[in-house]
Amino acid sequence: MKFLTLVRHAKSSWGDASLSDRQRPLNSRGERDAPVMGKRVAEHGIRPSLIIASPAKRAWTTARIIAAEISYPLEFLQREDSVYLASLDDLLDVVVAQDNGFNSLMLVGHNPGLTNFANFLIPGITSNLPTAGVVSVQIDSEDWNLYERPPVELLTYDYPKLA
Repeated sequence: MKFLTLVRHAKSSWGDASLSDRQRPLNSRGERDAPVMGKRVAEHGIRPSLIIASPAKRAWTTARIIAAEISYPLEFLQREDSVYLASLDDLLDVVVAQDNGFNSLMLVGHNPGLTNFANFLIPGITSNLPTAGVVSVQIDSEDWNLYERPPVELLTYDYPKLA
């Protein structure tokens, strides 16, 4: 079995027009929601063996906050440029490239790619994965080859406003 968790970055700020998209930080709601969702990830029993995040500041910050909440070693967090504003195919490529020794993977990134990925895994689950939203699935496979469309079971679909 493999376990895959998708996390959309927490709410970001549009307050400083001089910042590039990659440099946009979390806004106050994002700073509040990310640790709450980190605690809920822990409550759901999600324990990734590898966390891969977009290098965009809002995604990287979200990944660091969630990692801290679930006691994941921050030095093991990985930035992957191809997760930044990734399409479904880009995200599939990232997952398929992972070593099969990792049984639980978390991706922290952006929409619309994450919504599309969630719907690829669980058709019709959402029209929009909300900011700081989490989708976690169990994959009936010994490897990360999701192109083969192995059976997938939804474990968690959670987001800040759900509580």
